[in-house]
Amino acid sequence: MNPPATKYLITHLRHVDIAMPELDTQLAFYRDLWGLTEVASDSGIHFLAAEGSPEQYVVRLRKDPMKRLDLVSFGAATPADVDLLSSQLVRDGVRLVHEPRVLDTAGGGYGVRFFDIDGRVVEVSADVAVRAHRVIEERESIPVRLSHVVLNSPSPEATVAWYGRHLQFRLSDTLHLPGRGDFMWFLRCNPQHHSVAIARGPHVALHHISFEMRGIDEYLRGTGRMLRNDIEKIWGPGRHKAGDNTFSYFLDKAGNTVEYTTELENVDEDTWHPSVMHMSDPAVTDQWGTANPVNEFVAAKSFNDPDKGLFVAPPV
Repeated sequence: MNPPATKYLITHLRHVDIAMPELDTQLAFYRDLWGLTEVASDSGIHFLAAEGSPEQYVVRLRKDPMKRLDLVSFGAATPADVDLLSSQLVRDGVRLVHEPRVLDTAGGGYGVRFFDIDGRVVEVSADVAVRAHRVIEERESIPVRLSHVVLNSPSPEATVAWYGRHLQFRLSDTLHLPGRGDFMWFLRCNPQHHSVAIARGPHVALHHISFEMRGIDEYLRGTGRMLRNDIEKIWGPGRHKAGDNTFSYFLDKAGNTVEYTTELENVDEDTWHPSVMHMSDPAVTDQWGTANPVNEFVAAKSFNDPDKGLFVAPPV
């Protein structure tokens, strides 16, 4: 008899919440240029949805004197799974922000919040109301959904181990920098190659937030719209080897890196074996050879500013 399949409690990435002093220009960027839809606002907090996604929102913007990552939110299948995860976290000594409870936010739901090993706030929720969404049309260059989030850590091996132990994330692939060792770890919570990646950086910070487009044409049209509006490009357009996805990276108005992507690989979890990809091979960073070289400028922008909100829960 085969052993029972492992039950994974995390199902998917829901939303990424960021705070910044310059809220008005940040809101205008995500709503009017990047292509998200404002669905709710309350006392200086704005909720932005992707038109093709059933999630109530994929980005939350909050005005704050400090620039920070407020939280990263993941889905669970049921409230019972949220309770089970919470009990496991408490058993293992993970510090909760709050115990499982009804969430007072767009879409409601039932969730728990806690700090990860680096001091970020993580939320896991279930029973969030599904948003009415639609099929993104051909040539419509707006995000279909949130794709993934990448986080910087000065001790990435420990961070990767923490996400594996406590949230059951599985390693898909690793990037290796010659002379500097392993550099980025791609972690999945479902068949998508990665919903989270952990990058080696000089401090804890947000590396980038990635948004899935309908296809190659829509991805390039969105990239072109950013360029025509003089949004600072960091890297791209190109196509990574890890995940086999396209990439164009830009800076939002608070200096966070955001990405348009498409065609992120799905893996067979029963047969997939992680590999180490060496960045000395130019095809690893960009299979097409169309992107600007990875240099100190790209690295510095990706490091972002040190997160000022570590081990401090956002007010909402």
